Amino acid sequence: MQTQATTIRIGIVGHGNLGRGVEAAIAKNPDMVLAGIYTRRDPAQLKPLTAGAPVYRLQDLAGHKDRIDVLVLCGGSKDDLPVQSPQLARDFCLVDSFDTHARIPEHFAAVDAAAQAGKTTALISAGWDPGMFSINRVMGEALLPDGATYTFWGKGLSQGHSDAIRHVAGVAGGVQYTIPVDEAVEQVRSGTRPQLSTRQKHRRECYVVLKDGADAEGVRRAIVTMPHYFDEYDTTVHFISADELARDHAAMPHGGFVIRSGNSSAANKHVVEYRLQLDSNPEFTSSVLVAYARAVHRLHQAGQMGCKTVFDVAPGLLSPKSAEQLRAELL
Repeated sequence: MQTQATTIRIGIVGHGNLGRGVEAAIAKNPDMVLAGIYTRRDPAQLKPLTAGAPVYRLQDLAGHKDRIDVLVLCGGSKDDLPVQSPQLARDFCLVDSFDTHARIPEHFAAVDAAAQAGKTTALISAGWDPGMFSINRVMGEALLPDGATYTFWGKGLSQGHSDAIRHVAGVAGGVQYTIPVDEAVEQVRSGTRPQLSTRQKHRRECYVVLKDGADAEGVRRAIVTMPHYFDEYDTTVHFISADELARDHAAMPHGGFVIRSGNSSAANKHVVEYRLQLDSNPEFTSSVLVAYARAVHRLHQAGQMGCKTVFDVAPGLLSPKSAEQLRAELL
């Protein structure tokens, strides 16, 4: 299935943090070229990282089918991807980073119907979770069926939880970090297979800038009791200045662990761990998307149509190296 690398023409839909990361990742892959950036904004106002990169209005995509091998969709999972992925999969091979775990089955069904109808290849939910962490959860269960899997996120800045903080009355700005509880991680690494509650696995730290005249205690209480976001966690709120927020919390680091603890026999236990430590959540996610865009192009060339996930892609298809090179150099 895998062939020697050819130049793959990549189109980027959306140019926020993720889109800029995809643009940077394409520049590091010699077998890829940026075919165009597609945006809902005024193209004249968008400043690409790549000098001379073509920028188009999103509606121009319909006339560019013959210019693009794979689209990388960089919109949000809440409002953009549920609409864009099925819509665009009728005409383009694509990759998205849809990360609303509970809705992945319905998103897959919608994209698969569109891709099958259009005879395209689309891969959804690429990134690190879902994505790389998903693969390691599957591997852990397959290799150690008698065991337990644990996922820890952080230390890292959560964009969704940070946005929730900023919607609290009296908050002028803020960010939230998800932090694994060290004691829980060490228990899991010991191979004892502990039963851990949500509160026992992670804690949350918030850094908040108050609006003038805001009640600090009222803001703190509103945050720590917020359902679905903070009420099930030990949450600490730090009040800081706008200058401190800009100086110390502008980056978007993240990461985490997937750990499988299990027994191959009564006498022998094993612990398998996969860890990510990321300076930039969106840039790493973008790098994953670009690697899977290569795989999507190869799958399409091999006649595999419809919707795929990371579970359907052989690791060799992600690499720009040929199958022969991989066997000689990395096997």
